[in-house]
Amino acid sequence: MNIYKLEEHHDNETIHQAADLLMGQMESIGGDDAYQNMYDILLQTQSPHTNAELFIAEDDGKMIGAAYLNTQFSLRKGGKYIWLNDLYVHEGHRNKGIAKKLLLAVIHWAEQHGLKGIELETGVNNIATKKLYNSLGFYDVVSKRYGFQF
Repeated sequence: MNIYKLEEHHDNETIHQAADLLMGQMESIGGDDAYQNMYDILLQTQSPHTNAELFIAEDDGKMIGAAYLNTQFSLRKGGKYIWLNDLYVHEGHRNKGIAKKLLLAVIHWAEQHGLKGIELETGVNNIATKKLYNSLGFYDVVSKRYGFQF
């Protein structure tokens, strides 16, 4: 298995494969243009001026997992940090440590780039995911998240 960060030199086919993989998680997006929206968002990771990054887990040439994140600045954190938007492993490849390896790659990359931390959210009842995060040193942040959508 290989884990890598999608870089500018990767071709459109690689982005299409990543969009196919992540569509498995994003059924709630819905609509006729859901795939195109996914592709367009992932395409932004190719820009040299983006704050979006995509890490891919690949096995035998097939994408089996991904971590999509944004880097942001925070006064509270005293600098730049990661918001982990999505961590996904294809259903047929779960419980093999792939999500952990993806997270470790993200953590290593964040440390190399001097980031201050990583934040994310998960479902209250998602015991397996919470166990994974806790095993890597993540901790509960008591917060109520709000949203506004146009």
